Amino acid sequence: MNLTDVERLDSNDPLAQYRDEFDIPDNTIYLDGNSLGALPKRVKQRVREVTEQQWGNDLISSWNQHDWVNLPQQVGEKIAPIIGAAEGQVICCDSISVNLFKLLSAALSCNGTTRRNKVISSHDNFPTDLYIAQGLQGLLDEARCQFVDVQEDQLLDSIDDSTAVIMVTEVNFRSGKRLDIKSLTERAHQHGALIIVDLAHSAGAMPVYLDDCQVDMAVGCTYKYLNGGPGAPAFVYVNKALKGKLQQPIAGWFGHQNPFEFDPQYQPDSGIKQFLAGTPSIISMSAIDAALELFDNLDLQTVRKKSVVLTTLFDDLINQYGLSDQLQRLSPASTEERGSQLSYSFDFAYELCQALIDRGVIADYRAPHFIRFGFAPLYNSYKDVWNAVEQIRDVLHSGVYKDNRYAQRQAVT
Repeated sequence: MNLTDVERLDSNDPLAQYRDEFDIPDNTIYLDGNSLGALPKRVKQRVREVTEQQWGNDLISSWNQHDWVNLPQQVGEKIAPIIGAAEGQVICCDSISVNLFKLLSAALSCNGTTRRNKVISSHDNFPTDLYIAQGLQGLLDEARCQFVDVQEDQLLDSIDDSTAVIMVTEVNFRSGKRLDIKSLTERAHQHGALIIVDLAHSAGAMPVYLDDCQVDMAVGCTYKYLNGGPGAPAFVYVNKALKGKLQQPIAGWFGHQNPFEFDPQYQPDSGIKQFLAGTPSIISMSAIDAALELFDNLDLQTVRKKSVVLTTLFDDLINQYGLSDQLQRLSPASTEERGSQLSYSFDFAYELCQALIDRGVIADYRAPHFIRFGFAPLYNSYKDVWNAVEQIRDVLHSGVYKDNRYAQRQAVT
């Protein structure tokens, strides 16, 4: 592979026009969209409109005049086709952590017994998912919630008739490994268990098939591949087959069937709206609403195809330049078994990451010794990959990453 080949890929890229939709700083190669998506230009315009006109001029009338009150449902319906869900099953609200607490609690209340009390997850799942399950075990005691974490490759065999809920992430945050959600869902249902899927590292980067796989529940964030901005609200999916069977524990007023009647007795909404709790954050919700416009009429198969070529090109260049002895790939070799990121093990991964950032190549570090490169097909070009690997080669060969300034740990790594 040479630069001419790479430029040819860019000239034939059906997604090339999307790059102009984003504010990418000059002299920056941004390979961290799996952690925080880049800023869409339309989001800046929407936030300005919401703050200056809607809030600034129309004030409280905007709840009706600009339909703020229905933003969680409106955004949820925009997310639904991205994750393979029919209408009425997705709502945007809160954070993944809060939403997992809602779903896991509701699932245990619905499906848990003294004989069916296990919550199973993988040891290398994202920590917040594990912490929520651990917290519920402490809150409910082990008789009602016994949390079991197993190795990722043991998930399928760990499901049995004592399993109430299996909680998994489709794409592993550290390795980029993609789980077989369909098989896990089938095994869970064979044993009477429910499944909750975290889509944080898959929604927006690849097709997701929640309805087709008959997944029970899911959560996901909107600030990675959906480009909703730092701390943007997450989303909840509940399969229509569970309608009327779940009661989430945070009985906030926006989940009431008639919140503006101010009834002192809680009556949950009969649909997905019951998974709301407090007043939605309108400015951040408006930002993700604008960002999701980029997915209108976007073929996620095309997005996935480009993602596969981007990751393959990157890894091929790492091998072509003889860097694989230093950077040992943690991600699966098979493109079918990984998401839109590549992770490598390196003893000085943190220092390497900081040295690359200093040169305008933004990647990220994950403890204890991994460097991650995330590929966002809507704004990453093939030449980005070429130039990034050129910088990696130079940093490794020169040994500049060993400079003491790159070893100083920051609060956010």
